[in-house]
Formats: sequence, C-alpha cells, structure tokens
Amino acid sequence: MAEKATLAAQRRSRFAPRAGFTPQAVKELAAALNALLADTFALYIKTKNFHWHMGGPHFRDYHLLLDEQAEQIFAITDPIAERVRKIGGVTLRSVGEISRLQRIADNDADFVDPGDMLAELREDNEALAARMLEVHGLCGARDDVATASLLEGWIDEAQRRAWFLAETGKRP
Repeated sequence: MAEKATLAAQRRSRFAPRAGFTPQAVKELAAALNALLADTFALYIKTKNFHWHMGGPHFRDYHLLLDEQAEQIFAITDPIAERVRKIGGVTLRSVGEISRLQRIADNDADFVDPGDMLAELREDNEALAARMLEVHGLCGARDDVATASLLEGWIDEAQRRAWFLAETGKRP
C-alpha cells in the first residue's frame, strides 16, 4: 500500500508544474487565488441574479449593464483557476467549496429595490478589488510577477464596474 502511494506521489511530482515557487509559496498563493475565485463566482451569480430580477423605469439600461458586468466577471474565472494550476496548486472543485470560501454574501431576498441592487453590487465590486490588491501584495512578496500582472487588469475592471454602478445609482 505504501509502495502504491509513493508511486502515485512520484507521478504527481513528475507532472507537476515547475513554476519555481517553494511549496509554502504555492500553498499561500493557491489559497489566496482560490478564495478570490470563490468571491468571483459569488459576485457573478449575484450580478446575474440582479440582472434577472431587475425592474422599474430604468429596467433596460440596468438589465444590460448588469449583463455586461456579469460577462466581464465570469471571464476572469478560468484565468484565475488556471493560474492556480500553473503555479502548482489545485483549484476549486465544487459549488460547496465555493460556498465555504466565498466572502461576498449571497442575496436571496424575494425583492430588492433596483437602487439597492446597484449599491450592493458597487460595494461587492469594491470589496473584490480590495481583495485583489491584497493578493497582489502577496504576489509581490512571493515574486509571482505573472499573477500580479493579471491582477492589475482585473483590479482596474472591478474599480470600473464599481464606478459605473455608483454613477448609475446616483439619484438626481
């Protein structure tokens, strides 16, 4: 039995990415990126939820804005997960794991006012950008320039989404 486990470990190490990170760095970076990935999925679902349940006099504009933002959020999920794999880590495997790691709260309310939807998504995008900045700092400490580079674009996108939501939600 121990011989089988050793053989399996050898195979895994033979095919593991060799990104030049220490095992501790891989562990820290993968954990931070997986939490970020869980938040990204949570924000995507919340954005689609609000997109599907939008109403009111500005329905069309808000509906289209949230659909555009959801697409942008979903577009970074695969690059985050692939980055975890490239550095030698393992990434999320289930909705349950996303649920355990996410820090962006779900909104299961039967009704949410459109203005409240925009405000909540603005706050969530700001929180996501702040968490991305934290991961960026970890990347600097661990000399992970590739992940840091990806994060810079995503931070800008999250801040832009928050800005659009803030401006769209302003009341005259």
